[in-house]
Amino acid sequence: MRLLVLGGTVFLSRCVADEALSRGHEVTVVSRGASGSPPDGARHIVADRDVPLPVALAGMDVDVAVDVSSRPSRVRSALAQLRAAHWVYVSSISVYADERTRGGGPGSLPLQEALDDDSEDPADYGRMKAGCERLIAEGAASHAIVRPGLIVGPGDRSGRLTYWVDRMRRVRDGDVVLAPGDAADPVQVIDVRDLAEWIVLLAERRTRGVFDAIGDPRPITDLLDDVAAGCGARPRWRWATDEQLEGVGVTPWMGPRSLPLWVPRPDYDGMMTHLAAPAREAGLLTRPIADSARDTLAWLEVTPDAARTGLTPDEEREVLDRLG
Repeated sequence: MRLLVLGGTVFLSRCVADEALSRGHEVTVVSRGASGSPPDGARHIVADRDVPLPVALAGMDVDVAVDVSSRPSRVRSALAQLRAAHWVYVSSISVYADERTRGGGPGSLPLQEALDDDSEDPADYGRMKAGCERLIAEGAASHAIVRPGLIVGPGDRSGRLTYWVDRMRRVRDGDVVLAPGDAADPVQVIDVRDLAEWIVLLAERRTRGVFDAIGDPRPITDLLDDVAAGCGARPRWRWATDEQLEGVGVTPWMGPRSLPLWVPRPDYDGMMTHLAAPAREAGLLTRPIADSARDTLAWLEVTPDAARTGLTPDEEREVLDRLG
C-alpha cells in the first residue's frame, strides 16, 4: 500500500507512519519538519500546508491518505491537489454538540455547526473539525472518519494522563493523592499506538464509515489504580467531589491549577462515555492502561521537558490541607 500521511513527525501521525512502515507499506510523510523528524524508511516531503503544496505532491497518486488537520483550508487544499483512492480523516469527539448524553456516537448525537473557514479561537476547534469532516465527506469518494477521545501514551503533548504518571512516580507507599469527583465516574482513553494501528488497519481494508475511536468506559478509580500499578506506586486516594474541587479553585480537564481527567458531572457525562463497540467491531484493539502508564513513565524519564498540566505539588498539598 502507498500511504500518504499529512503530518508524520509528531505523536499520532508519527505513530501511524511507524505502524505502516512496520507492516511493509510504502510511506510518504508531509510536514514542515519543524516539530520533529520522520521515521526511518519514510519518504519526507517538506511542505507548509498553509501555502500551495509543492510540485512533488501536486497530483500524486496514493492508495490512502491520512489527514489529522483541524484547519478546513488545509483539508480543502489536500483534497483538491492529491489523488487518493481512500482517505482516513482523524477528527475528534469535540465535533459533538451534546456532551451530556451517555452512550452516544455517530448518528445519535448532534454535531456542532460546521465551520468552513480557519479560526485562531481555541473554542472553534470542534466546529473546524466538523467543517473538515464535511469536506472529506463531500470530496473523497471513499473515506473513513475517526473521532478519537482522549489520546494517551508516550509522546503525549497534552500532559493529561502524563500528570497522573508523573504524580505516581513521586509517590511513596501510602502517600495521600488527590483524586477527582466520584470514584465510580466513568472515563475513557485510547493509547496512541492502538489508535495508530487501527488507522492503518482501516487504510488496508479501505473501511468506510464514521467511528468514535475510544476504549470502553470504566470507573475512574479503576483507571487510576491501573496507572498506579503501571508505575509501581501504591497511593491512598483522597476523593473530592465536584463541589469541593470548585470550592478550592481547582479547574477541570487541563491547564493551570487543574486536575486532569476530571470533568464536572452530569454536564459532561457524555464526553467520557462514547459508544466504543462499533470501533471495536471494526478492528480496534486496546491495551491495558497499566501498560500505557508504564511506557509513558519510561518516556518521561528520558524526556524531562515533556509537557505538564495540572496542579503543582505545592498546589495539591494546599488543596489537601484545605479539604482536611
